[in-house]
Amino acid sequence: MGGKLTCKQLTEVVTDYLEGTLSFLDRFRFHMHLGMCISCRRYLRQMKYTIHTLGQLPSDPIPPNVREELLSRFRNWKRTTT
Repeated sequence: MGGKLTCKQLTEVVTDYLEGTLSFLDRFRFHMHLGMCISCRRYLRQMKYTIHTLGQLPSDPIPPNVREELLSRFRNWKRTTT
């Protein structure tokens, strides 16, 4: 990553940022972009919330009937929203 960080680049490296694997310079660019971009601050907040929430899910497998219902709804979601 060289130069100014774009929103697209930020979304591509957000996992590296959260895992603490960005170099000092890339972390600096990440923070500079966050300071100027409310949309990316929201995106980072949503990612942190998602990770936190997923960490609280039970480790029990989803019952097959519930899994099939969820998959069916996701498949049909696009058809019902357009």
